[in-house]
Amino acid sequence: MSARAMPRWADVTLVPLISLILAFGLSALVILAIGEDPVRATQLMVTGALGSSYGWGYTLYYTTNFLFTGLAVSIAFQARLFNIGGEGQAMLGGLGVAMVALFIPWPNWWLALIAAIAAAGLAGAAWAAIPAWLQARRGSHIVITTIMFNFIAFSLLNYILSHVLRPPTSMDPATARFDNTLRLPRLADVLEPLGIEFSRSGPANVTLFVALAACVLVWALLWRTRLGFEIRAFGESHPAAHYAGISGVKIVMVVMLISGALAGMMAVNSVMGGPQRLVMNAVEGAGFIGIAVALMGRSHPIGIIPAALLFGFLFQGGSELAIETRIPREMIVIIQALVIMFTGALDNMVRRPLEALFLAFRGRA
Repeated sequence: MSARAMPRWADVTLVPLISLILAFGLSALVILAIGEDPVRATQLMVTGALGSSYGWGYTLYYTTNFLFTGLAVSIAFQARLFNIGGEGQAMLGGLGVAMVALFIPWPNWWLALIAAIAAAGLAGAAWAAIPAWLQARRGSHIVITTIMFNFIAFSLLNYILSHVLRPPTSMDPATARFDNTLRLPRLADVLEPLGIEFSRSGPANVTLFVALAACVLVWALLWRTRLGFEIRAFGESHPAAHYAGISGVKIVMVVMLISGALAGMMAVNSVMGGPQRLVMNAVEGAGFIGIAVALMGRSHPIGIIPAALLFGFLFQGGSELAIETRIPREMIVIIQALVIMFTGALDNMVRRPLEALFLAFRGRA
């Protein structure tokens, strides 16, 4: 069936919503199977993630990470490139943030923030440039090379943190803590002048606004510039784009550089906005979750926002669930996997019946 059998609004809202309901329904059955009450589990997740400003602080912190990595995957999707290297690109982005924060004295946090964004973006772009070149010039599949580069990034970062940047008195594979002047303002600091009370315990910080601005900028790039048109045209048909004079090498390189930069910028939130030092697990799997966020958001920069918020809710709600019940933290991984399965691999299972339903209503009209 043609995609036009269903209105655009239904494709954007109904398909992911029904997929999400099915994923949560199966998750409820799994929770029942391990002897817990799915209704109580849902209440605990909602209360823990959204029931207080403390919970919102953590939910929005995770959301910020997923906004960056979701954008990174989605812009690559627009050119039909599957960038699975967001994890490694974010790790190297964290290294860029650490180098800027540790070795350059900054008079205030906002100058350091600008430099950290630039350093993280450059590091992530540089790490994505090698798989991009291998794809564009040598024909190496981008999926394989980006996966391999995740492992290389992990090993490289592990060596640097263990043997180069680790303080002599520390046993942890991590850098020293950054100077206190570089601590990013929390969301509470931003909302306080507006008369809005917000918990200072949550790690949500001004990087959230950087991530939202990145969504708007990526949307403007894709739908309001010539380069964006070339990216989307290349994604629709490589031969047609070549016939129109669009360079495939240029598009692959540019798209992967932007994608890598966005993934790298995630580290500003998880390094400067979180523990104030670079640790091995700073990325926390956000690079892979970005794939699910991009699928859920239909690879659209604006659709990425609610999708990232959903996964931020799952992360924070899952933490509360593991504390209050016997449900393990890994249960959230199962829910995430089900969401990915229904929004990705089983997308047509939901789409086809909806298309048939809309065609039937159209025929009656």
